Amino acid sequence: MAEFVYPPVIGAALTAFRALDARIKIVGAEHIPARGGAVLVSNHISYLDFLFAGLGAYRGGKRKTRFMAKDDVFKHRISGPLMRGMKHIPVDRTDGQPAYEAAVRALKAGEVVGVFPEATISRSFMLKKFKTGAARMAADSGTPLLPVVLWGTQQLWTKGRPKTLTKRHVPVTIMIGEPIHLGPDDKPVMVTRRLRAAMSEMLDQAQREYPGKPSGPDDTWWLPAQLGGTAPTLEVAEAEDEAEALAKAERRAARG
Repeated sequence: MAEFVYPPVIGAALTAFRALDARIKIVGAEHIPARGGAVLVSNHISYLDFLFAGLGAYRGGKRKTRFMAKDDVFKHRISGPLMRGMKHIPVDRTDGQPAYEAAVRALKAGEVVGVFPEATISRSFMLKKFKTGAARMAADSGTPLLPVVLWGTQQLWTKGRPKTLTKRHVPVTIMIGEPIHLGPDDKPVMVTRRLRAAMSEMLDQAQREYPGKPSGPDDTWWLPAQLGGTAPTLEVAEAEDEAEALAKAERRAARG
């Protein structure tokens, strides 16, 4: 069923991008493996990142990425059937082991599995701390890590900002790095550090070479503080994330 669902979704996304004249630049497409499993690891700055990260893999090698995503998305009456049809992997945050095992099975079967190691969108638009799950999946499945960095997607729809899905001419950079192959003695923590360092360099390059500029002094919200923008720093963003998580926990407790 998946292959009857995935191509039309890709086609619809490409049609929307063309209609909006999204200026998509894919760098490093040659690093997409032609076959075999791989853990695609992307930074997370927008609610649309799975579309763009998946587009990079599709344009680079016609690979269809099966993303790990919160199970809430699979329960929605519209997105649910699509997510299941495209063989994305639901993650129950109270018990992630079944999703982990499903991802490893998919990797061993030769699939590309997409992971956002920061777990949530970065409000600072810089890299947050990485969880080690991607490295552990690569080790357990014997597949490489494929680093991907996105830049510009935050202008369309990100946390704490209104949707601007009809904004035209937005440049979007999709940068794909060289695969990271794990050795038998590599530890997930060290591999994760190596992965994050590589993606940090890629993100720096994507930001430096990005052609888009703020339209005025009120349009600097999508730029990190270290680049002169008004996005929160990593420290402030982390505090906001903690406050949001606490508020959610209190609401769940109040509901019983």
